[in-house]
Amino acid sequence: MASLRLHHFVARHVGPLALSVAGSECVGLEGVSGSGKTLLLRAIADLDPHLGEAYCDEAACSAMPAPAWRRSVALVVAESQWWSQLVGDHFDHGVDAGWLARLDLPAAAMTWQVARCSTGERQRLALLRTLMQAPAVLLLDEPTGNLDQENTLRVESLLADYRRQRQAALLWVSHDARQIERVAQRRFTLDNGQLHANGRR
Repeated sequence: MASLRLHHFVARHVGPLALSVAGSECVGLEGVSGSGKTLLLRAIADLDPHLGEAYCDEAACSAMPAPAWRRSVALVVAESQWWSQLVGDHFDHGVDAGWLARLDLPAAAMTWQVARCSTGERQRLALLRTLMQAPAVLLLDEPTGNLDQENTLRVESLLADYRRQRQAALLWVSHDARQIERVAQRRFTLDNGQLHANGRR
């Protein structure tokens, strides 16, 4: 069972923070634009400078090479990067046909040109690309930001199953308070660099 823990964690104007996300738990994070939500997730993923420590289970971020840390603690953003023309070239670990279908994507999507994909298709494919690497912790930055309601619910359902089946820890940022209410067991607001608990379900 994976877990995420922050200890005296500081990223520019955010922190110092202490936060634990247990395995099989989703913690929701809200806050106004500019409050530092994306900055925090990028720092936890070791993409931006930070002080303090982040732990995946008992493994410290500072003790691991960055690529190894990011395989375990994966950041999913609304607009992911693509480095090859074909979708399938980005799936080194293969693809789960059942997950493709659950996200309303055909098996033929692996043969598509990235450039022909809609914004919503790219977002769902990028999420699937990350899930196929089996991360222990998911840092989700508006993972349904480009999706309609039907596909939003598809993504929420798949992530809920992934969380339970893999006992993964999820830290989910969203501007949609209704979404956070649906997906998260605990909720926090990031304000003036500090986390404020919003209650527990």
